[in-house]
Amino acid sequence: MNKGLSIVLVSGGMDSCVTAAIAHQEYEMAFLHVNYGQRTEARELKAFNDIADYYEVKRRLVADISYLKEIGGSSLINKKMEIEKSQPDRTRVPSTYVPFRNTHLLSIATSWAEVIDAHMIFIGAVAHDSSGYPDCRETYFKAFNQLIEKGTKPGTHITIETPLINLKKRDIIIKAMELHAPLHLTWSCYENSTRACGTCESCILRLKGFKEAGFKDPIPYENYTFIG
Repeated sequence: MNKGLSIVLVSGGMDSCVTAAIAHQEYEMAFLHVNYGQRTEARELKAFNDIADYYEVKRRLVADISYLKEIGGSSLINKKMEIEKSQPDRTRVPSTYVPFRNTHLLSIATSWAEVIDAHMIFIGAVAHDSSGYPDCRETYFKAFNQLIEKGTKPGTHITIETPLINLKKRDIIIKAMELHAPLHLTWSCYENSTRACGTCESCILRLKGFKEAGFKDPIPYENYTFIG
């Protein structure tokens, strides 16, 4: 049976890996990765290629938008800014938010989808139990779907799919185990590229999710102390 073609945005992190595992059940996949000057850019790219190899993905696009680093405004791309060493305070957007990043990523994905005739774009955005980035909200993706409809050529049918949007981290990990997603190939740390720091907000959310799901995280860490 012929599978329809979908584009999966794969950062190399856990959420995008599980999203790929979900898409893999029903669709042929093309993988998109974006370098934007993030601190762990090389390590994330390695994770992307490792996950793509695991799923035997032939169509891969690596795009460079390093102008986001020139724009700045985020501790992910500006080493003079400090990355939070605790779980995010939900009353404010954390310093790791890269201004309007997902719009840049989804625009690239939409352009590519028009060219290769893909009808779905999967992104591993999580609204609950996450950092609270404004461009990870469900209303944002609904609005982007409307933008695609208005801004693409007649007869184009492309939709953004967010299968994890309402899941908690523990549930994402449970889903990963069910689908045999290769979490050992993923990288989530905002700071380190050899052993995850275990103290940045991304590591904390990931480790908390594994603890609540009852599984051990397969990647190496420098620090586990926060989970007692």
